[in-house]
Amino acid sequence: MAAPAPVGSGDATVAALDELSRNFTYGALGAGNGSLSSAWYRRNQIHLFGVFLAILGNLVISISLTIQKYSHLQLAQQAHPRPYFKSLWWWGGALLMAVGETGNFAAYGFAPITLVAPLGCMSVTGSAIISVMFLKENLRASDLLGTALALAGTYLLVNFAPNITQAISARTVQYYFVGWQFLVYMILEILIFCILLYFHKRKGMKHIVILLTLVALLASLTVISVKAVSGMITFSVTDRMQLTYPIFYIMFIIMIASCVFQVKFLNQATNLYNTTTVVPVNHVFFTTSAIIAGIIFYQEFFGAAFLTIVIYLFGCFLSFLGVLLVTRNREKEHLQQSYIAFGNIPGKQMLDKIQPDSNGLSYGTLPDGSDSTNSQSGEKKEV
Repeated sequence: MAAPAPVGSGDATVAALDELSRNFTYGALGAGNGSLSSAWYRRNQIHLFGVFLAILGNLVISISLTIQKYSHLQLAQQAHPRPYFKSLWWWGGALLMAVGETGNFAAYGFAPITLVAPLGCMSVTGSAIISVMFLKENLRASDLLGTALALAGTYLLVNFAPNITQAISARTVQYYFVGWQFLVYMILEILIFCILLYFHKRKGMKHIVILLTLVALLASLTVISVKAVSGMITFSVTDRMQLTYPIFYIMFIIMIASCVFQVKFLNQATNLYNTTTVVPVNHVFFTTSAIIAGIIFYQEFFGAAFLTIVIYLFGCFLSFLGVLLVTRNREKEHLQQSYIAFGNIPGKQMLDKIQPDSNGLSYGTLPDGSDSTNSQSGEKKEV
């Protein structure tokens, strides 16, 4: 029996062009014409719900970051600053952070990883705009351009992300978990992770690329397990119970462990490097790792046309560029001092010792400190 003839590249190109024309046609009659048509909404309503949860969650995260920053600024301006965890503003920001992350977690149960992960750019750009509005930070031209590019990239991502609807059941996760694609991917990832960890621990190399690559490798496991756990919970609510399968708890443990170690390496990067450098690099690395994980584990680009993939990658590039422009050369906040240095008080002279005596005659004093005060007072008397 002869095998069916493969579909030519010309047919795939024509199909991609038809999809492109449908996505950019507005107001035309007929089913499936444009992104504003009812047929397009019916075809993508599940994905759109996941997109809505992801965007809403990221915006809530940006608001929480602004509130926490406001709490730190308020505490720093006090004469006797309290610990940040005693501030109601900080706890309000932490609560909103939990709500936003819950929205992101739920979004993985309705939309593909390759669609949800790049939408993290909304939290970065949203935080910059909200800081301008409520913290009175400077609005730069690069902020407006970066936000516009991020929105354009988000539009392309929503329209050209893989249009597949998977019911993530326990049997589906088990099938993907033992697939040869994922096994090869895991072997390569473990090998690269061990090599980078050797240079980081044994050789003392703390370059930002090494640290954030370790974060990205762990993030790939995080997004795979998050989608599995969220998908099985969603399937349990809408169809049949999936929480009795061992694979659910295996994925849950992988999710928690990968998150913990991911935060550990990310904290090391933020302690060694400026936040304006860590944020864009981590966003690019995390998103790239998540997209690769979604393609390999869940096969989300299976059967996609070449032109659709190119436009999707261009949307990712626009979102990356938008995040880079928003975080680039952002000036640090310089808090005004709430005190006056002793040496700058008008009409006062610094004649006392710099530090109190401590087990020594000359500790904390100026050179020849024993005679400095006497000599100065003697000069005054002579004058």
